[in-house]
Amino acid sequence: MKRILLPAGGAVLATGLLAAGLAGTAQADAKITDEVLASQAKAAEILDFWTKSNNAALKQASAYHWDSKDVTKVVSKGGYSPDGKPGSTAPIGEEKKSAVKTQNVNLPKTIGKVFFEGRDGNLYWCSGTSIQSNYRNLVATAGHCVYDVSGNAEVVSRWVFVPGYYEGKTPYGVYVGKQAFTHYDFDVYEDFDRDYAFVTVYNGIGGSLNKPKAVTKAEYDAYKGEKFTKKVEVSEDEFKKGRLDPKNANLYFRDWGKKDQVSGPDYPGAEVAKHEVSKEVYDKARTGQGNLRKYGEPEVEHVTWREAEKYKGPGEVKIDRKGNSTITHYYVQVWYKPGTATKYYKAEFYIVVHEVKDAGRLGDVVGGQGFAWNQPTGKYVRTFGYPYGKHPDGSKPYTGKTPKWCYGKTGAKTTQAAKYKVEEHVSLKCAVTGGYDGGPWLFKYSNAKRLGYVNGVTSLLYDADGNDRWDHISSPYFDGETAAVYNAAKNVWSGQITPMPK
Repeated sequence: MKRILLPAGGAVLATGLLAAGLAGTAQADAKITDEVLASQAKAAEILDFWTKSNNAALKQASAYHWDSKDVTKVVSKGGYSPDGKPGSTAPIGEEKKSAVKTQNVNLPKTIGKVFFEGRDGNLYWCSGTSIQSNYRNLVATAGHCVYDVSGNAEVVSRWVFVPGYYEGKTPYGVYVGKQAFTHYDFDVYEDFDRDYAFVTVYNGIGGSLNKPKAVTKAEYDAYKGEKFTKKVEVSEDEFKKGRLDPKNANLYFRDWGKKDQVSGPDYPGAEVAKHEVSKEVYDKARTGQGNLRKYGEPEVEHVTWREAEKYKGPGEVKIDRKGNSTITHYYVQVWYKPGTATKYYKAEFYIVVHEVKDAGRLGDVVGGQGFAWNQPTGKYVRTFGYPYGKHPDGSKPYTGKTPKWCYGKTGAKTTQAAKYKVEEHVSLKCAVTGGYDGGPWLFKYSNAKRLGYVNGVTSLLYDADGNDRWDHISSPYFDGETAAVYNAAKNVWSGQITPMPK
């Protein structure tokens, strides 16, 4: 087992919640670092950032992946050694049940995408999974999906987990990260032999996060948030009545029929529109079908004398202050080719409001995988994640829209990469690309129950045969020190996001 010397005295300076002295934080341990990702007040702001404009930021994020030449020389050598007896914690719902072996492949409900903002200002995603914990609020992922290694191991911003994410949809809610637990060697020394993280999350937020609400023009103008207008087709009668209302007259408009599309009544599918004219023009028009011929009988509209005074059209107006004012409308026919006749519209105004609800604890909603450590290699695992990035040769076989999986035995020997201080990674043959980072390696996975034991997370991708295509992935070996980090995280409560966004 590799050891990195600690500073004199071996003590870890208090950071994050330890420094803040908040209740519920795990007792300080020389192997454990924890950092606050978001306070309750900040969590509401983070949620709004990702979900506004119909989850626009989630859709804009790209897969987090290494530069194509970052991991080029990975060799297999003997390395790790267990630091204790094998151990495991059962998945949620399986605490008192034994695993059932099956051969069907089903995606676990617990997996999803981890979204965050890097120190470069760009939006990224990794993969992750819900995992068993005392408060059912824990996510397992890669350490580099929580700490920005290029930014001197500072935690990333706006970290959220979205289980079951698919093309902007958040079927089980959005879970804002509260506190990240990692190994001290990764946080301080960027040692990828400890490239794992366990993140506590607040209760999820579900429901309709972006619901349009119809409002008046005045309310629309006063609203400072997201808003939009929409034009709705109305009848000519509604158009005319709307134009008579001084308060709303400017909300009604029409698209005149296209003059170059005028036809005759014999044109296949021709549409007839009525055009208002003066009484003089109407009286001179002939009857029957045809352009500029009479369109039915004159229409008499009873109005108030004020409405009659405001009327400026070609119709005949009679004003009677005793309540018998009328406007007589005269129409002639105009025939158009299909779809080109005059149409009438009304402008409608909408603001976008958040109608949200507490979706509950992550583990209660999607369940949680178990956890295993000090397990021997050469055992079958299933790995899951959302690959999307390019291979070193530029090819891009994955869309990142749906999870993919690999199945096989973990390498009997461990992988090594000097650049990342890797000496003890466990390998697996798996030709995925960036975005798969942080996805779980599930030991004893039951496809019927969709549950297993997290015994690794994808850390590095590498090309073993030199053809410029990733063909292997590797994970830190989960030993007793990994279990210590996990145990510290699994005992920390998170709670709801307050105040809830509106």
